[in-house]
Amino acid sequence: MALTMDDVDRFEASRPRLEAIAYRLLGSASEAEDAAQETFLRWQAADVDRIEVPEAWLTKVLTNLCLNQLTSARARRETYVGQWLPEPLLAGDPMLGPADTAEQRESVSYAVLALLERLTPNERAVYVLREAFDYSHREIAEILDITEASCQQIFHRAKKHVAQGKARTEVDEATARRVIDEFLAAATSGRTEPLVRLLTEDAVAIGDGGGKIPARAKAFEGALAVAKFMRGLFKPGKAQRALAGGSVELHATTANGGPALVAVVDGRVFGVMSLEITADGIAAFRNQVNPDKLERATQQWAAADHGEPVVSLF
Repeated sequence: MALTMDDVDRFEASRPRLEAIAYRLLGSASEAEDAAQETFLRWQAADVDRIEVPEAWLTKVLTNLCLNQLTSARARRETYVGQWLPEPLLAGDPMLGPADTAEQRESVSYAVLALLERLTPNERAVYVLREAFDYSHREIAEILDITEASCQQIFHRAKKHVAQGKARTEVDEATARRVIDEFLAAATSGRTEPLVRLLTEDAVAIGDGGGKIPARAKAFEGALAVAKFMRGLFKPGKAQRALAGGSVELHATTANGGPALVAVVDGRVFGVMSLEITADGIAAFRNQVNPDKLERATQQWAAADHGEPVVSLF
């Protein structure tokens, strides 16, 4: 049965929410768009007049598509070149979804998205639907075809795993910006000591180049190792300029709701470095430089007013 315009409009009204769910489940904006579109095709093929609660039906279809994707993604990531990090979303991207509560904002943070990779597909689905979109355990149980008691157990287990991996209490936006300014000053000073003072003892630096941009296969761990890496990363040189393809402009902004530095070359986003800033210092740098995961960020950047760069490199 062909869809009416009302049926199409009903789906399109749900698309932003579906894409936001899929992004949190998959960590990829392009895969989230594909999952939402496949859900539309299922909607198109269904007898929609017999669907009593369209929102629940669409969420169930999308979630199960994402669960299948997550299962195959785990196998693909075993052969992924280097570290795997989620695709970053810049401030204002509608795929970030709801941000009314602390739980919703945290669920899409870059740090938590990285932690969600450790969960099983079912744990991830339950956590996202409950924590970020406030679905009841009964609703989630129906979506996943499990019992409500199982859903509650899975949620508590997932929440415990995420809590164990989270850093110390984060700081407010003004403090985060001050720390970023101090970090940039230290990173461009050519000295290691100022950087070490800004980091937590167990700081880490992770880069995702996807085999297309050089990035260390293993994370840098510990304040001194991270500081040395950052000193070299920000050191001017012909090699860095050749790798980036030109002069790099750094902008301080937010990605996934947290502090970030965006590296731009001739209007193209070359990298997004998300900083995990705590009361004890900078706990983590997660640097996305895989060009396949920066296409959406480049589009968002071109459409936004981003002001002057805080630093120009190389």
